Amino acid sequence: MKLTIKEIENKIHTLREEENKLRAFMHELQNDERTGVKKILMKHERALEAARLLRDRFDQMMVYEKEWTSLGKRMIAGLDEAGRGPLAGPVIAAAAILKPGTYIAGLNDSKMLSESRREDLFEEIMKNTVSVGIGLVTAQEIDEINIYQASRKAMVKAVKALKVQPDHLLIDAMELPLAVTQSKIIKGDAKSVSIAAASIVAKVTRDRYMKQLHRSHPHYHFNTNMGYGTKEHLEALEKFGPVEEHRRSFSPVQQGSLL
Repeated sequence: MKLTIKEIENKIHTLREEENKLRAFMHELQNDERTGVKKILMKHERALEAARLLRDRFDQMMVYEKEWTSLGKRMIAGLDEAGRGPLAGPVIAAAAILKPGTYIAGLNDSKMLSESRREDLFEEIMKNTVSVGIGLVTAQEIDEINIYQASRKAMVKAVKALKVQPDHLLIDAMELPLAVTQSKIIKGDAKSVSIAAASIVAKVTRDRYMKQLHRSHPHYHFNTNMGYGTKEHLEALEKFGPVEEHRRSFSPVQQGSLL
């Protein structure tokens, strides 16, 4: 007796974590002539192909982790920062050591993801890390030492905040004054799963900070622009002038403070 369409959907759902069994079951359905079954097969074949592409992408982004693991490194931390370009708020860096064998579908450079997808991945990352460290450098410090040095300082803080000592660092386009072997990887957030994880943690952490800051400074709409120089932000700067969270060494803020 043939399974009903609903029973087929339910069985596919129960087998979704067991790809070999799922493919075998779908193969059995190939000779079923019902239109509903053909639609189900087409839908799930597309889903399997999408999942395969995500897995391939993840495996490609594991190249640096695999290289250093083969050299005996076990606690490999990815590092990235968020907030170099805004006119207000801190620069925040994150260091992330993923658990061995971790697979997180869709892990990518945070700039390539929607806010809701970053939030979802943030939760997955936090469940699948050995340790995460956060480093924050304020707007005042940025003005004192410049944004490049502030980004480095935030990354150093992030490494020191890890509860587990890393034995290698994978860093997005930066070298740090730390006695740990490290790899400087240009556009590393799109080439390394560890750096991609750090980029998402840094971005989500900073966005949450800016949304909190919005409560005390609603004129600047930090909850939507995250401190970047949008039209509404620049108009508010011109009307109200800068607050303590603005980077006064950045040209648009300087202009706003002179009005």
